[in-house]
Amino acid sequence: MSERGALRTRLDLLAREVAKFGAVGAMGLLVNMGAFNLIRHTTELPVVRASLLATFVAVLFNYVGYRYWTYRDRDKTGRTRELTLFLLFSAVGAVIETGVLYLATYGFDWNTPVQSNVFKIVGIGIATLFRFWSYRTWVFKTLPDKALPAEEAALPAERFLEQRRPTETVEPDPVRN
Repeated sequence: MSERGALRTRLDLLAREVAKFGAVGAMGLLVNMGAFNLIRHTTELPVVRASLLATFVAVLFNYVGYRYWTYRDRDKTGRTRELTLFLLFSAVGAVIETGVLYLATYGFDWNTPVQSNVFKIVGIGIATLFRFWSYRTWVFKTLPDKALPAEEAALPAERFLEQRRPTETVEPDPVRN
C-alpha cells in the first residue's frame, strides 16, 4: 500500500473512531446535563457538587458505550486495569470540567441557571478533548494484530529489514531422496 493510501486508511479509521466517540459523548452529554439540572433544581446542593455528581453518572454511562460500542474491538484482557485507568482519566476530565464551572461560578459570580449550563458545556468540551486522547492512548489499547499499514511503515529499520530478509533455503538431504 502506498504511503498516501496508508494515510488515507488511517484517517478514515480515525474519523470513524471520532464519530463513535462523539455519538457516545453526545448521549453522555444529555445524561450529564439532565442529571445536573435535575440535581440542581431538586436539591439544595451547591452548583459545583451537583456538577460532580452528574459527571459521575455520565462517566458510568459513557464507559458502557465506549467499551461495548466505540472500542469493542480493542484489547479486553485487562478489565481491572482498563476500568482503573478509565476512572482515573475520567476524574481528571471531571476536574477540568468542574474547574471551568467553578471559575465561572465563584471567580466571576456567573451563577444563573443559563450561565451554569453554558460553562458546564464549555468545561465538558475542554475535558472531552483530554478524554478522547487519554482513552484511546491508555485505556482502550489497540490489539497488536490490528496494527495499521502505516504503523508497519514506521517500524525501525532493523525490524523492517528482518521482516524483508529472504528465508534460508534448505538443500534437500541426498540420503533421504
